[in-house]
Amino acid sequence: MQQHFERLLHVVVSNNGAVIKTIGDAVMAGFERPSDAVRSGIAMREEIRQFNEVRQGQDIVLKVGIHRGPSIAVTLNERLDYFGQTVNIAARVLGQANGDEICMSRDVVDAAGVGYLLARFAITQQDILLKGIDRSVVVFRAGSRRPDL
Repeated sequence: MQQHFERLLHVVVSNNGAVIKTIGDAVMAGFERPSDAVRSGIAMREEIRQFNEVRQGQDIVLKVGIHRGPSIAVTLNERLDYFGQTVNIAARVLGQANGDEICMSRDVVDAAGVGYLLARFAITQQDILLKGIDRSVVVFRAGSRRPDL
């Protein structure tokens, strides 16, 4: 598990992100630009694929969820943490991901520089009611690479 976190933390930092906290086997990270978050998610998939290849098994299954928007930053016990509807939606978007998928809200997919990063992936979209959210959210799934690219 430690090797898994080390790889993911390295990818987040390499893509201009900051790890906010770990929750079980999950990582919550923040990025200034949605394109950095998506680039990080793509790199995480590759990193975990290589990790599993070296271990000769599918020990780690990666699911990525990305949303963007304002949040409330609070320092508790000398640690920065984030709260609010944006964080709740991000967690629910993550909950929609299957293994080796990146799920994103429309706010992320429509952001500058993201379309270019997603062009090589098969993308599907679905309008979903997420638990605790008073409106439906369009969730985009980046599955496997498109075979023509």
